[in-house]
Amino acid sequence: MQPQVVQVLKQDVFGRIELVRVGGELAVRRVARGAFPGAGLVARVLLRRERRALGVLQGLAGVARVLATQGDDELLRSFVPGTPLCLAAALPRDYFERLEELVRALHERGVCHNDLHKEGNVLVGEDGYPALVDFQLASVHARRGRSFAVRAREDLRHVWKHRSHYLRALGEPDPLRAHAPRRSFLAALWWRTGKPLYNRFLRARFASGEARRDPRGPWPSWSAPLGPRARTTGSGSSPAAPPPAR
Repeated sequence: MQPQVVQVLKQDVFGRIELVRVGGELAVRRVARGAFPGAGLVARVLLRRERRALGVLQGLAGVARVLATQGDDELLRSFVPGTPLCLAAALPRDYFERLEELVRALHERGVCHNDLHKEGNVLVGEDGYPALVDFQLASVHARRGRSFAVRAREDLRHVWKHRSHYLRALGEPDPLRAHAPRRSFLAALWWRTGKPLYNRFLRARFASGEARRDPRGPWPSWSAPLGPRARTTGSGSSPAAPPPAR
C-alpha cells in the first residue's frame, strides 16, 4: 500500500522526513535525496545507519520499528507518539532516570545514539516515559572496545547534561552532577575548535529549526514518578492527530 503524505516534518540538504499514513496508521518515512553533488551519498549513508540501528533495537520500548525499506533511498518506520523534551509542559519526577535507563538499554544492544544533545531527539511519550528518535548518526558496535566506550559515555553525558539543565532551571540541585561523565578528548576538541566554526558558518544551513527550549521558559512542572518500564513492548500505537514536527 502506497503511503499517503500527511505532513513534511523536516527537509534539508540530505532529503526529507515525512509523516505518512499507511492503512489507517501513522508512520514516518525518511527519503534520502541530495541537494548538491555528494549530498546524496551522505544521505544514503545516514539512512543506512538509521536502518541498521533500528534493526538491532527492534522491540525495545521507546524506539521505532522498521516497517519497510526501498533500497538505500527510503526508510519507513513506525511513528513514536510523544512531545519533544523542549516542548513538554510536564515531566514525571523520575523522567531523567527513565531516560538514562533507555539509553543504557541501547548500549546493552551495542548501539550508541550519538545525537542526544538535541532536545528534539528526546521525546516525552504519551505515557510519560522517554522515547528516542533520529538515529541517522547512530553507530552499531559488534565489539565493546574503546570507540564504543567513548560514544556511550558521550550519550550518557548528554542525558546528565539535560537533567542538570532542567533541574537548575526549576530551582533544584542535581545530586548526581559531580558524577557526570566528562567530555571525551574528541568532544572537547570539537567544542573548542569545530563547534565555533560550525555555529558561525554552517548552523543556519544544516541545523535551522532545531528544537530548543527558550531559556526564559516556560519550564515544565513535575508530575508523579513513573517507576521502571518493562522493555519488551514496542513503541506504542499512533495517535489520531499529527504531532509536532520532529
